[in-house]
Amino acid sequence: MTSSFLRDGCAALALIAATPALAQAPSNADLADLVRAQAAEIAALKARLDKLEGQNAAMAAAQSAPTPASAPQMAQQQAASPPLTVSPFAPQIVPPGPADIDVAQARAIAANEVGLKTEWGAGLPVFRSADGVFTYKPRGRILVDVSSTMGSKYSGRNTTTTGMRALRLGLEGGVGPHFFYQFETDFSENEVDIVTAFMGWRNKIGSKVDYDVRVGHLFNDRAFEGSTGSDSTPFLERGTVSTAIIPQRGFYGIGIMGRMFGPNWHASVAVTGDRVDGQQATNDSRTVSARAHWNPIKTDTSLLHVGAWGFDEALSSAATTLTRSTVIGGRFNGAVRVSTGELLGGRSTTGYGVELGGYTGGLWVMGEAGQRIARLDAGRPDFKSKAWSLSTGLFLTGELPPYNPRLGSFGQPNVLDPVLDGGTGAIELTARYENLDYTDLVLGGEGWAATVGVNWYLNSFTRFQLNGIQWHSDNRAGAYTGSDDGQTISARVGVTF
Repeated sequence: MTSSFLRDGCAALALIAATPALAQAPSNADLADLVRAQAAEIAALKARLDKLEGQNAAMAAAQSAPTPASAPQMAQQQAASPPLTVSPFAPQIVPPGPADIDVAQARAIAANEVGLKTEWGAGLPVFRSADGVFTYKPRGRILVDVSSTMGSKYSGRNTTTTGMRALRLGLEGGVGPHFFYQFETDFSENEVDIVTAFMGWRNKIGSKVDYDVRVGHLFNDRAFEGSTGSDSTPFLERGTVSTAIIPQRGFYGIGIMGRMFGPNWHASVAVTGDRVDGQQATNDSRTVSARAHWNPIKTDTSLLHVGAWGFDEALSSAATTLTRSTVIGGRFNGAVRVSTGELLGGRSTTGYGVELGGYTGGLWVMGEAGQRIARLDAGRPDFKSKAWSLSTGLFLTGELPPYNPRLGSFGQPNVLDPVLDGGTGAIELTARYENLDYTDLVLGGEGWAATVGVNWYLNSFTRFQLNGIQWHSDNRAGAYTGSDDGQTISARVGVTF
């Protein structure tokens, strides 16, 4: 096209140059014919030029439009594009890590990976292999507390203490879309303690339901606050339902857990033995547990939560002591507790509870209640522990409560205006009333606590918390018996990776 244009231009110039030689004395008619011929040539040249410019524009548009590409071209385009951002389970929480995403998200990540990828998320990087098959993320948790108690009639309860609520290091990752793993060790009591340690398999059942199966040292799926990690609870310590209505082995046990997830519900079933220990001379206790939650109302700004859970444990011959001493005024004052008194000869226990709550905008409310039945030997009657709590919170800075609809628990909040970006962070006001009753035993005590607090989230993984607790205990055994009241002020700085 360009060569034709040049050829035509040269012909026109030659015609103009030759005109004087063709006619030494042209007539007016000849001149008029010549002008008309030159005008025609110029018009033809202009039409060709317009056509050429139109074709060039079309070619540029075609090049900018997406077209099928070869494998090397696709690789170059993907390498130049930003990494895939996995959609979180809810916009108000931090996206889950490699061990918590579902199989669809794992497949999406693998399909997008070309070249080694390192992405910085909530505090620590996520590493992905060149083919997207292998995923790895370090994990960490530092929770530092200080607590001061006053007002008790017993001077031994009026203490000021410090402690590490959690000091964890670990990792999580996956191989392909199905296999995943997680491991964490806690050093908070100046001892090495294995906490979460499992491997698992995930897949889908139809288009709307998926599942996973985990094997290893597993965290309980029990109660709302009991299923929420210690770094995500809105208060410095979980409520009495989670701390008292619990299997004898505690929050962890070695075994297998299956979980199923739908669009607005989840259900889990687990069979576990004792937690990690070095005791293999006797049988483990056996615990069967289950939990389910349902969100019958679920919109962009509001949600209703309904949940239920239960467990049944057959106690080992080495775990027949059921004596309990449960904190009521904060974790780091070991003297402020509600006690059962000495309780020996346990055979088995059964616990169950219900959850009801939800949120609208930045306001959330959650009520929990539970009961534990301990069966004793030698013909003695069963012992019943009862607990309940009512909690609420309000985000003043526009965030939605960090509710995870996949698990029916709280997670890390997605802060809208982080302090590290020059913003104000997220500010949450909280309040809770909780009650615990061990009086079904002759020597059993009872107590309650009312807590008000404020949480300041600098970003999605750093927070400051302050709790003021008015507590009451009435123990019938131990060093601090009778009715007693006091106040505890606790504070925390926490970082979660």
